[in-house]
Formats: sequence, structure tokens, C-alpha cells
Amino acid sequence: MASGHDVVNEFITFQIAAVCGLIGMTLGWRGVMTKYSGFYDLPTAWNQVFWGILLGGAFASYADSSLFLPYYEAWLTGERTPELNAIRLFLVPLIATIGMHFLLRRKRVRKGGSQATSGWALGLAVGGMLSIVLITRKVQSGIDGVVDVATIVLIGFFAPRVEAVITAFHGTLMLRGKRWGAIFRATFWRAASLTMFYFAWFSPLAWVFIIPPILLAQDSAEKWVWDSVPKEGRRRWRRMQADKRREKLAPARVDHRPSSVIISAKTSEE
Repeated sequence: MASGHDVVNEFITFQIAAVCGLIGMTLGWRGVMTKYSGFYDLPTAWNQVFWGILLGGAFASYADSSLFLPYYEAWLTGERTPELNAIRLFLVPLIATIGMHFLLRRKRVRKGGSQATSGWALGLAVGGMLSIVLITRKVQSGIDGVVDVATIVLIGFFAPRVEAVITAFHGTLMLRGKRWGAIFRATFWRAASLTMFYFAWFSPLAWVFIIPPILLAQDSAEKWVWDSVPKEGRRRWRRMQADKRREKLAPARVDHRPSSVIISAKTSEE
């Protein structure tokens, strides 16, 4: 039976991981999703967050037990374990990708053509759950210095965003009619990102291979979300932007007459 002290430590560890994961999800929502807020199917996107938490929790837990722990054991012992193999590395992300594919194929998503926005929301939730599990493991193993703190912060920030980019790309390919291509491409990138995050857990060098691609994919992600906005929403957004530009460019009503003329005009009025 666990002692009270252990229970408190586990609770604090989970709290730290959960806060980091939720902050990462919130920051991932801002920017891409808030830019076009009100012009896409927001209720459906929020519904995907709920399902993403459930699916992401199962995915992160299973990946932790079947992929991360064997990887962790191999790192400590220097010997490759039988459980750590390429088949399992692609099978686990494939199962998660198929689950996400079915969520993005739901009628309410297809009806509004909101696969990209729903994919971004779904990916944020899945990535948030993944970051919570990884951060929990990091805190449990002990935080020795600045590098470990930076690792926790970076995992909390980038894990939701990476999953959001992958799942939004998945939704965009579905919108273009490439269903099988969406599954296989998303599986490949999900397996690659999972491998890099596990590597980043041990070595800061991994961030060199994580951060630049995500920054480069930011513009593409905004385009995917824009493609998922209905035509009427696009027209309203363009009109709103045009109105804002006209307001900025409108000349200020300033009296440019010489001061002497203004003074004489005021005197005559008196």
C-alpha cells in the first residue's frame, strides 16, 4: 500500500505535468485557431478536443508502456530489448491514426468540410495527453538542472503543436479525397515525432530536429485551416479585413488652414 507521502508526490507530479500540457494546448490553440475564430465550425472543433483527450490518453499510455519503457531500458542498459522494434514503432501510431481518421470522418465534420480545423483541435488534445505522460516520467526520474526544466517546458509546448500539425495535415488530405494517403502519411510523421520526443527526453540535441520543421510548417498550417473555413465565412473574413484596412487608411480630419486664418475666423465669430 502506497504511503501518504508517495501519494502526495504522485499528485504533485501529475499536477505539474497536467499544467504544462494544458498550457501547451492553450498556446497551440492561439494563433492558428483564434485568427479565424467565428468563421469556422467552432462547436465541432471543441467536440474533437473532448474525443482527443480520450483517444490521446489511451494512445499516450499504450505508447508509454510498449515503446517508451523499452526505449528507456535500452538507454540505461545499452542493450536493445526485444520489445523495441520497427513493427511496433509503426503499429502503435497506426492504430492511433486510424482512430483519429474515424473521428475526422464523422458526419458533422464532413458536412462542414472542417477536417483541418477539427484535426488541429483533435491533435492538440492528443499531443497534450502525450506531453503529460512524458513530463510525468521526467519529473518522476528527477530534475537535475536547467536542461531538465527546459526539456519539460519544450515538451509541454511542442508536443501538442506537433500533433496538431500532423492531424490538421491528415484532415486536409481527407478534404482533398486522399484518405489512404492521409492515414499512411500521418502514421509516418506520428512515428517520427514520437521517436524524436523520446530522444528529446534523454538528449537536448533532438530539439534541433523538432523545432525548425514545426516553425516552417506554421504557414502551411494556417493555409490548411483557411481551406477548412466555409466559403461564406471566407467572404465575411475578407470583408472584415478590408473594413479594418480602410479604417487604418482613412485620413484624419485635421484642419490644415494657417493659424492666422483660424484666429481671424474665431474673432469674426465672436
